[in-house]
Amino acid sequence: MQFALALPRFFLSPSSSFFASSASSSISLFRRPFSAKCATSPAAMAYEHELSIATKAVSLACRLCQKVQKGLLAAETQEKSDKSPVTVADYGSQALISWALNEELPQGTFSLVAEEDSEELKQDQGASMLDRITQLVNETLALEKRIDAPFLSKEQVLLAIDRGRSEGGSVGRHWVLDPIDGTRGFVRGDQYAVALGLLDQGEVVVGVLGCPNLPTNLIGPEALVSPTESSIGCLFAARKGAGTTVKSIDGSIQPQKISVRNLEDPSLANFCESYESAHSMQNVTAEIAKILGVVSPPLRIDSQAKYGAMARGDAAIYLRFPHPGYREKIWDHAAGCIIIKEAGGLVLDAAGNPLDFSKGRYLDIASGIISTNPQLMPALLAAVQAALQKEHHHGERVHL
Repeated sequence: MQFALALPRFFLSPSSSFFASSASSSISLFRRPFSAKCATSPAAMAYEHELSIATKAVSLACRLCQKVQKGLLAAETQEKSDKSPVTVADYGSQALISWALNEELPQGTFSLVAEEDSEELKQDQGASMLDRITQLVNETLALEKRIDAPFLSKEQVLLAIDRGRSEGGSVGRHWVLDPIDGTRGFVRGDQYAVALGLLDQGEVVVGVLGCPNLPTNLIGPEALVSPTESSIGCLFAARKGAGTTVKSIDGSIQPQKISVRNLEDPSLANFCESYESAHSMQNVTAEIAKILGVVSPPLRIDSQAKYGAMARGDAAIYLRFPHPGYREKIWDHAAGCIIIKEAGGLVLDAAGNPLDFSKGRYLDIASGIISTNPQLMPALLAAVQAALQKEHHHGERVHL
């Protein structure tokens, strides 16, 4: 699935704080409003500030990633095997988000679990890449149009990247970041996500997904327009007790409450899975679909953009079954998990257990990760177990 790129068209307004909200017109394209939570309750007010700064930090990183991807796609001589552009965007995205959050949070309280560290950039062979990352970070900050726009040195960029070395855990608050989830999609010019979550005592309480290439209209079987007729770029946001919203990255569409599809008949469902077969056992997902009687073709998308797409109703089921030996990292699922949960869905491992983000940088799960609405989950779990049992009998090393 190939989509055109959207160029950023918004700027944050100057204020005494680094971030400021900007007003823009509201265009309602999203459906299925989710209103199970009371917006004025004390629970709904929790983590409001954290979600605000997370949303704006991810927006900033998306702008940098869009610029890098646009340059990558424009370079006709660029070899697809060359990882340098996506590496620059990875580091730049992490540096921007780390720096921005650290600026907004009380001194000494910021803990970040993230994918990258700066060791390679500190070597002689990494000097030119560090120069390019620093340039991109400062160019992105300059677009804020602030008189006091900051200028980060190379040392400050390295420090921001290395704040991501936290191990997380069940005590305190820890931000969890995948600066570019879906690197292969990024290189192809397709789907990727900037994924940021917040853990509080091991529980995901805030999540933001920036999906710069995801159409703002539905792209599943209930889509009203084709992706080419839709604007591009979605920002999904959720906090504990307040539901999930989506808006356009460029600010032209204001936040709209969304929810997962309300289906009870599994044969009417469709499912989303990884675009790359190397990332998930598609033979297992095909067997699950067969058992459920699903006839719609799978929606294959790179990255945690799948979680966002499902949260607004593009798909009714999410399936992920990594090949044996792969260990899931918390940054691959933290933001997406709360996006789904606050949209009324469930995210479990293949044995029916909730995902546990309190154990450090990795998730200890059984076989795979599945998601759907509460009505479909019993049938989905039964189909998953039957499919895994069949795979086990056929000789695959599947942990049941």
